[in-house]
Formats: sequence, structure tokens, C-alpha cells
Amino acid sequence: MVRAGSAGVTAGPTLAVVAREAGVSVPTASKVVNGREDVAPETRRRVTEALDRLGYIRRPRFDGGRAPRLVDLVVHSLETSGSGAVLHGAEEAADDAGLELVVSAALTRSRAERPERPERGWLDKLVLRGSSGVLFHLAELSDPQYAWLKQHRIPFVMIDPVLEPPPGVVSVGAANWRGGVTATEHLLALGHERIAVVAGHRHTLCADARIAGYRSALAAAGVRHRPEYVRHAGSGEDAAGRRVRELLDLPEPPTAVFVCADRMALGVYEALAERGLRVPDDMSVVGYDDLPEARWLTPALTTVRQPLSEMAATALRLLLRMMDGHRPESTRTELSTRLVERASTAPPGPRPNGHG
Repeated sequence: MVRAGSAGVTAGPTLAVVAREAGVSVPTASKVVNGREDVAPETRRRVTEALDRLGYIRRPRFDGGRAPRLVDLVVHSLETSGSGAVLHGAEEAADDAGLELVVSAALTRSRAERPERPERGWLDKLVLRGSSGVLFHLAELSDPQYAWLKQHRIPFVMIDPVLEPPPGVVSVGAANWRGGVTATEHLLALGHERIAVVAGHRHTLCADARIAGYRSALAAAGVRHRPEYVRHAGSGEDAAGRRVRELLDLPEPPTAVFVCADRMALGVYEALAERGLRVPDDMSVVGYDDLPEARWLTPALTTVRQPLSEMAATALRLLLRMMDGHRPESTRTELSTRLVERASTAPPGPRPNGHG
């Protein structure tokens, strides 16, 4: 159940004083305070500077004796199994802490297939609810949204951010570099040397770290790194399938592929089947995430488990400490990954016939 919190103002200058200082009306100053976006940039700047000069801090007012504090969880979609795992972990941790959790999806897209930022007006809802803090499972926030959260002293934690957050922003993720090492070492131990990687978006935290781990494992084993074996596919199944077809069309195609997301592995399986190739007889495949889809594939997918539920629970506990006025010792917390062996990997078989 969502509890509607009332909004209050801490002791200090009133909103009327702030409005007079900034040379605007009280309703306009209120729009800035409440995160409304229908304010001209110059007006927003004047009001924000006045808020800073006068020491005005808007805080939600809670009646700790009557109602538990409210925390928001914002995910990019409620339809994916990854978001379900995050929700499960956050719900359990919130229940243990006596918090109420409000969940919302904020799916907008500005780059190909990349969930981006909370929709317009989302911050208004945060204010009206009187939330004590926020967990974000999103690719990124905009600079104005980061600034708004900082201005209003609303603690928040990023769960598995795609892009590097600004300095000082607290986040929880997985040990992606180690996961890339583990996946590649598994394939090397089976006897593979022609190992490709199909990663997500370029210049993102997880993709860069997983590829770095892949390269480190090859180097440690004395296996030559082949730049043509490194492909980026965003996060979609279709794009991953296209990248695998490109790999199969190389003069010397790989015998194994590390796919940096279980969802993309679906497209890899389809592309291999179209070429008449079997997993793992003709091509070994390792995924990443250990989502339910990994078990449903035929053959079941060997994958690196990313502990999404534990990451969300850890983020909730960090947020609770921040809500109580404590800062974490480190802004980045990483949880360990592990390999889950199933049936999609085997020693190298005949050379893949990518031109069939």
C-alpha cells in the first residue's frame, strides 16, 4: 500500500522569502522546490541560488510514531526478469527494515534500445509521496535530476548503473571484471582458444569491465587476443544474432562465445540454429546474469550469476543508513559473481561452418 506523505519545510526562511530573493512568484519558487520541469532555465538558476544562499532545505515530514518511512524503487521496466529479481531483493530488505516500498517504472528511450531516464514529472510524484529515499535501477539520470536530488537532500542509491555515476553518488554493482575472467577461464579450461565476446553498449561500466576480464584471462593463458572477436550488440537479441553471424563469416570463426547478457544469448542461439550449428557441439556459449531464461534455453545456458536480488537488498540497507545520516565508507559496492555450469559448453568440436 502506498502511503501519502505530507510535505513540510524545515525551520528557516519561508518560500515567500526565497521567492522575493529570487525575484519570482511564490508558485514559481514552489515549482523549482518540487522538481517541476515547466520552469525556464534562467528562472530555475535564480531560485536555486536563492535556496542555497538562504539555506532553505525542503524535507518530507514524517510521523515516525504512526507510519513507517517510505522508500521509492524506480526501475526501467516491470516486465523483465532482471527487474523482478531487483524488486524481490528490495522488497525483502524493506520488509526487514520496516519500510514501505513504492515501485514504479520509468521507461523512456533516447538511444537505441537503452532505457534512459525517469519520465517527466516523476520527481513531482516523489515529493507528493514524501519519500525518505530512492533506489534507482536505471541506466542513468540527467544532470538536472542529480542536482535536484542533491538540492533537496534526498538520499538515493544506484543499482547496477550502466554509466559511471557522478562523483559521490553511491552505487551497488557486481564484480564484472571478475565475471569476465571467470567466463573466459571456463572456456579456456575446456580447450578453446578461439573465443569471441559479444558485449553490450560501448563505453558502459559493465561491458567495459567484462571485456577487460575476458582480455585478462586470455593474456594470462598466453592466448592471442583477436580484435575481430570483440563485438558490441547493445542489449537486444536481434543485434546479438547479427554479431554472431559476422563472427561466423570470419575466415577463422570462433569455437566459443562469451555473451555478456543472458537475454542476448537468445539471439545467439537463434543465429547458430539458422546456420545449422549446434550448441555446444559446434559452438560453446557462456552467458551472463543467470536469469530464469538461462535455464529455459535448450541446451540450458552456462552463465555467470550476477546477484541482482542481493545487490538490491544491499542497496536498500545502504540507503537506510544514509537516511539515518550516515555515509558509506565507499561510494561503490561490488558483490561477487560465480559461474553456473549447465549444458551449453563443451570442448571444441569441428570448425564452425559459418558460410552454410
